[in-house]
Amino acid sequence: MIDSIARLDSRALIRVAGPDTRSFLHNLLTQDVETLAPGEVRFGALLSPPGRLLFDLFLWGEDDAVVLDVAAERRDALTARLSMYRLRAQVEITSDDRPVFASWPGVADGFVVDPRLPTLGGRAPPDASLGKRTADADEDAWDAHRQSVGVPDPTRDGGHDVRYPIEAYFDLLNGIDFRKGCFVGQETTSRMKRRGEIKKRMLPLTFDGPPPPEGAEVLNGELRAGEVLTGRDGAAIALMRLDRMEGALTVEGRATTVIMPPWLKAD
Repeated sequence: MIDSIARLDSRALIRVAGPDTRSFLHNLLTQDVETLAPGEVRFGALLSPPGRLLFDLFLWGEDDAVVLDVAAERRDALTARLSMYRLRAQVEITSDDRPVFASWPGVADGFVVDPRLPTLGGRAPPDASLGKRTADADEDAWDAHRQSVGVPDPTRDGGHDVRYPIEAYFDLLNGIDFRKGCFVGQETTSRMKRRGEIKKRMLPLTFDGPPPPEGAEVLNGELRAGEVLTGRDGAAIALMRLDRMEGALTVEGRATTVIMPPWLKAD
């Protein structure tokens, strides 16, 4: 089977270069940046000081820089936030106009395995050439694959500013290095993981018909069990209370089922 390739126009790049690049980003982000090798990609985030998710991102190692793959609509905001933290660090933060590509269900030639989960497929390094291949699928097809695997996308699924990264499985999708030491929001994040204070998770739902509107309640009897974040015909991502998933669930009067992805069952 030939892997599909899509250009992800919803994503954009930021290049951080300079002698202090790795230490600067390492002290801010949830991911270990100091050991990031050229050509390697890792998944991570920048949090608010109270530990809420501000920016989800991928980090690409280059010989003399780190390239951040972020939501295009949030690139300027992340650039401004990094500039605020820069102070005396010797770094240069600039926009990078190279495109972002993903392949699925496998890893196309020249691509790298998605660091979150191998079943997501692959992502192309910023300097990758597709050779004779071209993007042969649209981004919506990629997003449908992502939802079918059951992996949340904080940008598309409404996860910024009001969600904790653990609610979007950053702890299980290689988005947080709990051994690296301090990062912005580290205290709250580590406490939630250490004490098991995880009350909600973003999970896929299935149902018949068109998707409910954003914010629609998922009910367990008369009890609120969650809320729909985003969806498509027959499927959605919802923020679910883990203590109210047993029993018959409904959304807008329709029966719905929480799908536990295989990777989550394994954990």
